[in-house]
Amino acid sequence: MAAQAAPATATVPSVTRGHAPQGPGSVSGAPHLPPGFRTTFTSRYIDIGDVRLHAVIGGRGRPLLLVHGWPQTWYAWRMLMPALAREFQVIAVDQRGIGLSDKPLHGYDTATQADDLVALMEALGHQRFAVYGTDTGLSIAYALAADHRDRIDRLIVSEASVFGVSPSPALFQPPDLNARLWHLAFNQLPAHINEALVRGREDIFFGAEFDVWAGVNKLPEYAVNYYIRILQSGRDALRGSFGWYRAIPESAAQNKVRAINRLTLPVLAIVAQEGVPGGAAMAMSLVADDVQGVNVPNGHWVAEQAPNEVLSALTSFLAPYRSGPVR
Repeated sequence: MAAQAAPATATVPSVTRGHAPQGPGSVSGAPHLPPGFRTTFTSRYIDIGDVRLHAVIGGRGRPLLLVHGWPQTWYAWRMLMPALAREFQVIAVDQRGIGLSDKPLHGYDTATQADDLVALMEALGHQRFAVYGTDTGLSIAYALAADHRDRIDRLIVSEASVFGVSPSPALFQPPDLNARLWHLAFNQLPAHINEALVRGREDIFFGAEFDVWAGVNKLPEYAVNYYIRILQSGRDALRGSFGWYRAIPESAAQNKVRAINRLTLPVLAIVAQEGVPGGAAMAMSLVADDVQGVNVPNGHWVAEQAPNEVLSALTSFLAPYRSGPVR
């Protein structure tokens, strides 16, 4: 007689106790933070099943989740976070595979990453929340809003399209666009090609990405060097950074299904003057009914290149959410 399997036990997400994250990648090791940042914000590890995520958390009020893009970390939000923390509890997470978060071999499709963030917020005691995702974070935030409609009150996005729904860029582009878009294919290649080519040359590859997407006004050298140092921190760092791209076919198929049931919640799409062609407003209009667009100056790295304009847009858009009941 075959032995019966033990009943499955659900894994409950939890905040990791014990030592706080330290060194590069954490609040304690990040350079050039705004005055008082370390008084308000702390780095924390949160266990969500088989994966441990790193998040920087501070402030009081209704929860606001910030999801960075590639090849950045939570640090992309540093210039916005102190002001936002006066009105919200701010949670700036490192995506699965990025920064101090775990870097598993699989699970980089947007459905899985959205599940990660629901579990993260649940571990922190938040059943409902607002979320802002930029670049690769846009697709994860969209998946959150589409797959977990009972969780998200307001959605903010910037600087990406919706793969599988937005028109795909042409293979042959003018030189200026080719310089900005070629990574979309390169990053999906197998490790023995792209990781082998980039390892030891991270400053060239990632430095070029930060430069070309910044437009005229470049990011400060200390910030670019910091991001590159994180990407040089271990052999898994490159694999994790390419994980989202290698999952594009799976995520695109998921988006085709999501788009059948359009979003009805309020959406703010922030469009950079020198950013993604067409912008997030055009992309979100394909999948959502209530989209408000706002233009900001400078390039793709909106939270660092136009923090005052982004903060103004967030303050206005989140006002009804800020004054609502905590749930």
